[in-house]
Amino acid sequence: MRYFSGFSLQAEQSLFRDYLIHSEYCVAGFSYGAQQALEYVLASSTRIDRLILLSPAFFQTQKSSFIRAQLRYFETDQHAYIEQFLKNVTAPSAYMLDTYLNVGTKEELEALLTYQWESAKIQEVLAKGTVIEVFLGSDDKIIDVQEAFLFFKALTTTYFIKGVGHLLKE
Repeated sequence: MRYFSGFSLQAEQSLFRDYLIHSEYCVAGFSYGAQQALEYVLASSTRIDRLILLSPAFFQTQKSSFIRAQLRYFETDQHAYIEQFLKNVTAPSAYMLDTYLNVGTKEELEALLTYQWESAKIQEVLAKGTVIEVFLGSDDKIIDVQEAFLFFKALTTTYFIKGVGHLLKE
């Protein structure tokens, strides 16, 4: 399985073992990594049977002022930004992500915040014969989970898990 990590994280796929399929024909990504996983599958000419998107970073419904504020906060105090970001990622659980921390760059954060999920891209992946599964937590404090659900449920197999946040844990 090819896995893409979330923003400011590395090697966290063990946290999602209940959702992942360990196969050479599977690609998965968490949050920012979900965006990268989709782009990887689009560009790939090799067989990929399943694309698993775990809490895909979905900010296309946010105002540009929100994006500017996030980038400004990151530039002003990177440590405080990452600390708050990780609290929001783990909520409502008290899970600690310190062992997976790999502080991202402003460019990565900007790419995450400005990424546009497009129906045409999803349909192109589906046309390749790839099954797409999306997992969203009802208590996600990172993304607008309702808007993400509306977008993905029309195109993919989408699971809306009650009582979990962005990390898909209680």
